[in-house]
Amino acid sequence: MTAKPTVALIVGSLRKDSANRKLAKALVELAPDLDFRFVEIGDLVHFDQDLEATPPAPWVRFREDIAAADAALLVTPEYNRGLPGVLKNAVDVGSRPYGKSVWTGKPVGVITAAVGAAGGLAANHQLRQSLTILGALIMPAPEAAVGNALALFDGEGRLVSDGTRTFLAGWGQAFTAWIARVGPKA
Repeated sequence: MTAKPTVALIVGSLRKDSANRKLAKALVELAPDLDFRFVEIGDLVHFDQDLEATPPAPWVRFREDIAAADAALLVTPEYNRGLPGVLKNAVDVGSRPYGKSVWTGKPVGVITAAVGAAGGLAANHQLRQSLTILGALIMPAPEAAVGNALALFDGEGRLVSDGTRTFLAGWGQAFTAWIARVGPKA
């Protein structure tokens, strides 16, 4: 692969001021060897197999955006020890129609961040489980579950934690290597 790998970046929180969106933006700056493209999920109609014959335009756009990228990164909070419904819906929309999942063979990274010390580890594992059954090539390590996420940013949304900055830069390097190892070949 000669050009920077393109990475579809999906944030599992719709909130404009979300700590996960801030974390995703920080990673974009800390992983210069990747070409990140935010893929929004707030407009995805709930998955309903009855709509498959004439899929809604947001489904088509989402599927095309993921399919066109060399890899995908999902950055999400944890809600009630699980995935946010909007993110699970996006995973499901991308998995259809049957046999044409955009996740199959796609290098994928998972990062969770939450206000608690565990950093959304339950959501992290649920997301990995759902993507694994769909044939995504999930980076196994290092795992990224970032705790105490609200304390990591200043009032302008800038990452102020040097430890988190160092971790994310290393994680970005590992993800770049993962994409080169298992991703599409030039």
